[in-house]
Amino acid sequence: MEEHYISKVHPVWDYGMGVFLLIIAILTILGNSMVLAVAVKRSSCLRSPELLTVNLAATDLGMGLSMYPLAIASAWNHAWLGGEATCIYYALMGFLFGVSSIMTLSAMAVIRFLVTFSSKPASKKVMHICIMLIWAYAVLWAILPLLGWGHYGPEPFGTSCTIAWGQFHNSQKGFAFILSMFILCTFLPAITIIMCYLGIAWKFHKTHQEMQNLNRISSAAKLEKKLILVAVLISVGFLGAWTPYAIVSFWSVFHSSESIPYIVTLLPCLFAKSSTAYNPFIYYTFSKTFRHEVKHLRCYSGQRAQENMKNSINSNVSFMWHGGGNIFWTSKTGAADST
Repeated sequence: MEEHYISKVHPVWDYGMGVFLLIIAILTILGNSMVLAVAVKRSSCLRSPELLTVNLAATDLGMGLSMYPLAIASAWNHAWLGGEATCIYYALMGFLFGVSSIMTLSAMAVIRFLVTFSSKPASKKVMHICIMLIWAYAVLWAILPLLGWGHYGPEPFGTSCTIAWGQFHNSQKGFAFILSMFILCTFLPAITIIMCYLGIAWKFHKTHQEMQNLNRISSAAKLEKKLILVAVLISVGFLGAWTPYAIVSFWSVFHSSESIPYIVTLLPCLFAKSSTAYNPFIYYTFSKTFRHEVKHLRCYSGQRAQENMKNSINSNVSFMWHGGGNIFWTSKTGAADST
């Protein structure tokens, strides 16, 4: 085992990190799977901007499935598992899903801004093209370190992998990669998000004043205000979770990473990973439709489990009764969906 893949923190911190990531992984997988299940169920009536929300949930779920199990196992092993191959895989997945997430949030902000000022919603075709471009952009940046521009490597504390920030300290080529990545994948998307929502807030303030003067505020305006609030909370949560990690990482570019205590590099990394878990809670808190669909899914799962149990019992009695049970279940589901 190479030295830089061995944990530099006390085993208690490693066990705690493993438990924390396990909780985040469970919340991420369950929450975002529920978002995607609701989206599939409502696919015929999804509005075009909601496709970006679905893409964000897919991104968070992908990170939870592809990264967290390896990170948890490595933390409890007190050393990174798999060596360089899994390190590159883990860092690539993190970079891929991270760029995809921030570009999705940036696209959400731009679409909201355009809709607010033009009142013309984007079509689903435009949204599909937008999502394809987001993933193409994320894939491009993720493979650049594999092609020699940039480099993936272990975190200073040893049991995680990312872009090897500290190795670019004395490298002109590496610094060019970091600077380009910072501008094109962090700074510009963040500024775009902030400016778009500031513009939307100004527009809503002016509209609210005009409606108050007329003593009427439409229900559509209230709904749109709530949707904007959800988008802002998601964006603020993501940027807030990743900002401490970005600050520590860029410090290690301009200064030696050895000047940073290992715990100081560990905690922002954990905080950043929590960003994949809380979006479903925001949807559940602010969306009555999402709460209703989640409860309906739970009821559907419970009824399906009971029906399967009855069918498994009845199948030993009569094949015709088994078929009748399936027909009854289909008709009952159709009735429930129509209400």
